Amino acid sequence: MEARLAALAPGLLHTPLLWLTLTLLVFQGAEALFRRSGAHPLSNPVLLSVAAISALLLACHIEYQVYFSGARFLHFLLGPATVALAVPLYRQMEIIRKSFAAIMVSLLAGSLTGMGSALALGWLCRADPRIILSMAPKSVTTPIAMGIAGEIGGLPSLTAVIVIVTGISGAAFGGWALDRARVKDPVARGLAYGTASHGIGTARAMHASPVSGAFAGLAMGLNGLATALILPALVSLLHIGALK
Repeated sequence: MEARLAALAPGLLHTPLLWLTLTLLVFQGAEALFRRSGAHPLSNPVLLSVAAISALLLACHIEYQVYFSGARFLHFLLGPATVALAVPLYRQMEIIRKSFAAIMVSLLAGSLTGMGSALALGWLCRADPRIILSMAPKSVTTPIAMGIAGEIGGLPSLTAVIVIVTGISGAAFGGWALDRARVKDPVARGLAYGTASHGIGTARAMHASPVSGAFAGLAMGLNGLATALILPALVSLLHIGALK
């Protein structure tokens, strides 16, 4: 019996359904730890899940492609989940009408700050121009950020990593920073989450309140549009690609 189980183990580890199931179980466990910790920033469910799954893949010597063959169903659900953000946003249309100008100003300021901080940090660290360009769209959701990075001369694969780290950091410490800044308004908090830490921050805002989640979704979408329009022009103006 033990010999048969040993023979089955390698095949089982390469079964797509196994990794889909483990991903769901790991995230549920991370959510439980997050609640039990009193929503401590370092116990963010996305952070814990990424760390646990990564450690498991390394320990079992499983290629990412094998894991993704099972997790691709969750990846597919990102599309419907993003579209579903329109529902809570529609319910907040009255607030949007009353505060439209303030919302647009805050989104533009946040978008420029996100791009400018990345460019300034890369320049201060004397990073390679391609790395600087890869960092620039860090606050935009991954598919848009990778497209922008490829367009302006960055490395899309590096951009994807930076975007994920930015999202997890914002989701983990954004609430703490906003509390210290005494930002209590759910609209302002949602806009901050969505502008600074895209989809992962939006998910965190949804946990906080429906209003915050709705405006985080709005900020995520509009920040992606603003970055796609502004960043190529900004890079061209600063001649970053020509730096050596």
